[in-house]
Amino acid sequence: MRKICRVLFKLYTTIIKDFRILFRDKIGLAIMFLMPVVLAIIIASVQNSTFELVNENRIPVLLLNKDTGSIAGELEQALEQSGMFHVRKAPISTEPEALKEMVNTKDALVAIVIPDSYSREVMVKSKTVAANALKSLELPVDSLQGKDEQTALTMYYHPVLQLSFRQSIDGGLQSALQIIQSKYIVQQLYYYINEEAIPESLESQIIANQTPVLQEPVSKGNVKQIPNATQHNIPAWTIFAMFFIVISLGSSIVREKLNGSIIRLRTLPTSFSIAIISKQITYIAITILQAALIFAIGAWLFPLLQLPALNFPADKAALVIVVILSGWCAASFAICVGIFAGTQEQANGFGAVSIVLLAAIGGLLVPSFAMPASFQLIMRISPLHWCLEAFYGLFLQGGKLKDIVPNIIPLLIIALLLQLFAFYGLKRKNLI
Repeated sequence: MRKICRVLFKLYTTIIKDFRILFRDKIGLAIMFLMPVVLAIIIASVQNSTFELVNENRIPVLLLNKDTGSIAGELEQALEQSGMFHVRKAPISTEPEALKEMVNTKDALVAIVIPDSYSREVMVKSKTVAANALKSLELPVDSLQGKDEQTALTMYYHPVLQLSFRQSIDGGLQSALQIIQSKYIVQQLYYYINEEAIPESLESQIIANQTPVLQEPVSKGNVKQIPNATQHNIPAWTIFAMFFIVISLGSSIVREKLNGSIIRLRTLPTSFSIAIISKQITYIAITILQAALIFAIGAWLFPLLQLPALNFPADKAALVIVVILSGWCAASFAICVGIFAGTQEQANGFGAVSIVLLAAIGGLLVPSFAMPASFQLIMRISPLHWCLEAFYGLFLQGGKLKDIVPNIIPLLIIALLLQLFAFYGLKRKNLI
């Protein structure tokens, strides 16, 4: 019992020493606390603006309508009524080159040109489609004059727009075009069969007869709240901050190897293993403080910045467990880097680059579902991936501890392997 008390006292005094050394490292503290906070605020703001642009705000579109017909006017109304576009009309005298220049100078990122023959060709096509439909039913119909052709609408866009954004714009445009085309095909079919114009009430009923789509987020806790940019970014940058302790912790171990601290420890009734355990406890405590700070910023500062507030999961105990396990895995990785690195430059360089790479392949920088199939196996090697999946299981899916066990087990295995590598390195270098 007395021996255990002596070991615990040595561990306690070593932890106090590590905290004092850590608090003297102002740059290291800034990297561990200030950098992830700034990243979380900036990236959450940018992503939230993007989500609002796509999901809530209308997309500004510059429209050049060269057609004076009524059908082209109905297309303008359909674009406005779709709820997706904010249409700004260009003068009919605007030349295509001038329109391109406006897009090129970012006066408008998207411009749509309706050709002067649009109304006429929509009417010809609707008559042709209606006539062909009746002929297939062997019903008499007058022969039509004209070609079943239609001049395409032109959409100019600035190269800065990503493919997914352009596809969403094209989808909204195609929807409006389909509504107009379907309306006139229905009118012509009714006219050919009944020899009179279709009643407006019946026309509206046919055109508006669409199957509603109910959007329900899938969650393990039956949570109906749709995740926002904060729910995605706060867990991701918390993990990034945790693993970036490799800069401070790895350098600390290398520094003690090089300045003779290990030799002095060997002259005392203690061992370097106590120093390693002390550093783990110290930096796990630091990772817990990092998580608490970033979560607090997401919950209370973000609303003041007009950003969505962080919603904490219902299972708070599971959140604490994930934070501690993630911090332990981060400390284990940093200790491995410090033990095997020969200089502080090696520890800093390799540690920083490796964390960025592990974050990239782990899904922090690029969503895991967007990665190619060849990266799916590599992604599972990254401890940051399993940390992120565990956090997402709580924050996004509303799960509990039993739901994230499949993510916690690989995280534990990786942490234990890192501990074994660290023990092997200590033995190989005769540090213990």
